[in-house]
Formats: sequence, C-alpha cells, structure tokens
Amino acid sequence: MLEDIKTLEDIKTMVDTFYDKVQNDKLIGAIFNERIQNRWPEHLEKMYRFWQTILLEEHTYSGSPFPPHKHLPVDQSHFDRWMVIFTETIDGLFEGKIAEEAKVRAANMAYMFNYKIEYFRDANNFN
Repeated sequence: MLEDIKTLEDIKTMVDTFYDKVQNDKLIGAIFNERIQNRWPEHLEKMYRFWQTILLEEHTYSGSPFPPHKHLPVDQSHFDRWMVIFTETIDGLFEGKIAEEAKVRAANMAYMFNYKIEYFRDANNFN
C-alpha cells in the first residue's frame, strides 16, 4: 500500500528518483546532463523547493521556472517522455490526492513549456 506525498522527505524521494531516471534516459538524459553538467545538487535543491511549494504549499521556492528552458533543443516527444518518466515515478512511489495533483501539475507544465518553446522558436525563425 502506497502513501500520499506528505513531507519534504517525500518530495526529495520523488525528485531524486525522477531525476535518476531522467539522467539515464536515452531520449532526454543527454539534454539534461549537458545543460546541468556538474550542477545536479544545486538543480535538485531547487526542484525540492519548487515541488514543496506547489504540492505542500510551503513557500520555499521563488523564481520563474520557464526562462532556463526557453532555448532547449526539445519538442513534443521530449515532453511526452518527461511525462512518462514523471508519471511512472509518482505511481511507483505514491498514491493519493497530492500524488494525483503532482501528475496534473506536471502535465500542465509540460504542455505550457512546450507551447512557449515552440512559440519562441517560431518567432525567432520568423524574424
């Protein structure tokens, strides 16, 4: 029986498990590893605070998550893969209202990031 996401430790487990899978993924791993390089601990800390703020309503993250992603060489297939890994991670670790909320929030973020990246890419190609 799995439990719901309730604590910062749960968030850390979710984030660490997810990014372990991402770093080793054939499609998206190289993109993340090239961009983040040796700054994984810093990135993970930021992700802990981001998800803690969103899911636990403990406001430890401030910032704008989109700008660092704006120029990534990604398309819908990369976001689809990101969502598969995220969903598998959540479903393998947790069950409950907040776990479901995490998947909804991630899907909304993936959709919006992809939309914005395509928009900026198209705008740059148009000029």
